[in-house]
Amino acid sequence: MAATGRAACRRAKQSGILVRMNRAMTNGVEIVYDAFGSPTGRPLLLVMGLGAQMISWEEELCEMFAERGHHVVRFDNRDAGLSTHLHEAGVPRFGDTPDDVVAAPPYLLDDMADDMAGLMDVLGWDTAHVLGASMGGMIAQAFAIRHPARTLSLTSIMSTPALHIGPPTPEALAVLLEKSAPDRDSVIRQAIASRKVIGSPGYPLDEERFALLVGEGYDRSNDPTGFARQLAAIQGSGDRTAGLAELTVPALVIHGEADPLIQLAGGVATADAIPGAKLLTFPGMGHDLPRPLWPDIVAAVTELTERAHRP
Repeated sequence: MAATGRAACRRAKQSGILVRMNRAMTNGVEIVYDAFGSPTGRPLLLVMGLGAQMISWEEELCEMFAERGHHVVRFDNRDAGLSTHLHEAGVPRFGDTPDDVVAAPPYLLDDMADDMAGLMDVLGWDTAHVLGASMGGMIAQAFAIRHPARTLSLTSIMSTPALHIGPPTPEALAVLLEKSAPDRDSVIRQAIASRKVIGSPGYPLDEERFALLVGEGYDRSNDPTGFARQLAAIQGSGDRTAGLAELTVPALVIHGEADPLIQLAGGVATADAIPGAKLLTFPGMGHDLPRPLWPDIVAAVTELTERAHRP
C-alpha cells in the first residue's frame, strides 16, 4: 500500500469510516481505488475529470457521502494517478484546435466507462449509483448509456453531452491548453493560477489547502501525456444526446452558473436530454466543487440515491 493509502487509512480509522486501497484488473488496465463507508451502504462510484486523480474527491467529501448511507468508491481513471498509464500509445497529435485530433485516439470515453463496469465486477457490485464531474460526468453519462441495467442513478456535475454545447470561454480554453509546468513548484503555481481563471468566483480559493492537494497529486503521479490522451478521448467520443434521451434511470445534473470551462448550457443540455432529470445550479460556482457547497451537493445526491435505490 502506498504511503498516501496508509495515511488515508489512519485518518479514516480516526473518523470511524472504513477506507481501503486496492488494485483491480479490468478491461486490459489496472485501476487503483479506495472505499469509504459500510459495504452495506448504497454503492456510489465517483468518477473524476480530465487529468485529475481520485484524491480530487477529497476525503472529507467522501466521508460526508459515507455518513449519508453510501458505500463510496473513488478511483484513478486510466492515464491518471496510480492506475495504468498507456505510455506505449504515445502522445496524440492535435491540429489547429483541440477539437481536431490528427490521429485516432488510443481509446474513447466508452472504454473508460467499461473500465468502471469491470471495476464494479471486481467489487461485486451488480449495480451502482454513478456520479461524475467534468470529464467524469461525460464518462458517467457514457456508462449509463452503455450499461443502463447496472445504473441505479446518474449524477452529472459540470459536464455536457457534447463539446459544442457550453464550450469554454477563450480564457478558460487558454488554461486548458497551457503547456505543462516543468517541476513541482511550478506545477503548483500553474494550478493555482488556472483555478483562479476557471474556479468559482463566488467562493474564494483557499490557496494553501489547494497547493497541498496539488502537491500530493504531483507526488502520486505527474504525467502530462496521460492528460493529452484523455483529452483526445473526449474529442473523439462524439455527442451523447441521443443516448441520454433513451435513459430511464433517475438523474441529477449539477452545474455552476459561473462555469467558464463547460458553460451552463452544457448542464442545461444534459438535463434536457435525460427524461425526468433534475437540474440544480449554483450562482457563483465555476468549474470546481467549492467546499461551502458540499453539504448541498451531498444532500441533493443523497435524495436521488435514496429515491432511486433498489436492493
